[in-house]
Amino acid sequence: MHALYQAGQPEAPVLVLLHGTGGNEHSLLDVGRTLSPEASLLSFRGDVLENGMRRYFKRLAEGIYDEADLAQRGDALAASIQEAAKKYDFAIDKVVLVGYSNGANIAIRLLLTRPSVFNKAILYHAMYPVKDLPAGDLSQTHVFMSFGTHDPIVSATDATYVRKLFTDRQATVTDSWTPSHQLTYQEVAESKAWLAKFRCNES
Repeated sequence: MHALYQAGQPEAPVLVLLHGTGGNEHSLLDVGRTLSPEASLLSFRGDVLENGMRRYFKRLAEGIYDEADLAQRGDALAASIQEAAKKYDFAIDKVVLVGYSNGANIAIRLLLTRPSVFNKAILYHAMYPVKDLPAGDLSQTHVFMSFGTHDPIVSATDATYVRKLFTDRQATVTDSWTPSHQLTYQEVAESKAWLAKFRCNES
């Protein structure tokens, strides 16, 4: 997968940036820099084209995922992150997945299937209508997630389902609500505070 890497301070987190449908590897760089000015940024470009817009995995229709493709591309993304850790010499436990919309959706795949590797994430406006789910213990997983009260893409039911995926597996979840599907300053600011507090707790 094509990725862009910007090195930060060695002790800072590595933010893996995953854009929404129609975005690219540059879309969330400003968000990443706002979240943590000293962080390293690893931003991936989605490999799938849907009506000319880039995504991370295929879907059969709006809200219906191609689950086989999601599994395959989730594995590929996980491998690409681990390869980048070797190439750029950062510890995998410093990774925080930061995904918006489609990017948040594939981030969920990594969190559910590889909790020993990926256990910190900021998920903006995610949905996950997937039936084949691992049982998994996510008690070591920490997630910030935001949803829209009038989101035309992610319904309140979808949002509740995503939240329960993590709380039912004992993950520590912090959530935020914004008006719609658009990424807002409010949720970025709140997730920045979450990330800073989380880092303080680690030190």
